[in-house]
Amino acid sequence: MPTAERVLAAVAAAGYDGIELGPLGYLEPARIAAHGLELAGAYISIPFGDGLGSLDATLDVFDAVAPHARPILADDGDRGEPLDLGAVARVVERTRVRGYEPTFHHHMGTRVETRDEIEALLEATDVSLLLDTGHLLAAGADPIAALHDWRERIDYVHLKDVDLEILHSAPDWSSAWLRNPFCELGTGDLDVAAFLDALGRYDGWLVVEQDWVPQPGDDPEQQIAAQARNRAFLA
Repeated sequence: MPTAERVLAAVAAAGYDGIELGPLGYLEPARIAAHGLELAGAYISIPFGDGLGSLDATLDVFDAVAPHARPILADDGDRGEPLDLGAVARVVERTRVRGYEPTFHHHMGTRVETRDEIEALLEATDVSLLLDTGHLLAAGADPIAALHDWRERIDYVHLKDVDLEILHSAPDWSSAWLRNPFCELGTGDLDVAAFLDALGRYDGWLVVEQDWVPQPGDDPEQQIAAQARNRAFLA
C-alpha cells in the first residue's frame, strides 16, 4: 500500500474536498485535516448479528475529530445466510443514539447486492441509502433508474465506473475483485454524464472511487495519476 501521507497529498493536489477514513489506523484524522481535507465518512462493515466493535471504534474517532462525518453501514455476512433486517434496524438506531445519522452501502458480495435486496432493505428500515454506481451496475441494475426510483432515500453517492468485460470474465465476485474491474471514470460501462445529469441538484458528498487491489511490485503512482484524471474528468 502507498503511505497514508502520499495518498492524502495526492488527493489534496487533485482538488478533492474530502476523503473517507478507510481502515482504522491508516489515515489519521489529524493528517487529513492538515492537508485541508474534510473527513466525509467511514465504511463500517458489520455482520448484523455479532459484535459491533467496528461501529463503536469508528464513532469514537468521529466523536474526537469529525462530528459531522457519516457512518456508512455495510453488510459483512455470508450471502448463503439470510440478512436479519431487524438487526440492521437495531444497528441504525444504535448509531443514532450515538448522535450520527447513518447511510447504508449496498455492495457486491454482500447480502445487500441486487436491486431486489436493496428494495427489501429500504422497505424494512428507514435508513438512508448510499448509491454506488459501480456496484449497482456490477449487480446488473441501472444506476439512473435506481436514482429515479429511490431518490428520496439517497443522501450519499459513490461515483464509480466499472469494466463489465473484466467483471464477467471472472468465475465469481471474489475473483473479479482481484482483477480490478473498477476503472477510471469514462473508460468503463457507466454513462457518467447521463448519471450526473440525472443527479442534478444534489448537495451531499459525491465520492469518487476507483477500487484497486495492489499486488507486490505494483506502482501506486499509476493509481494516483488516475485519480487526478478522474477529478479532471469531472471538472
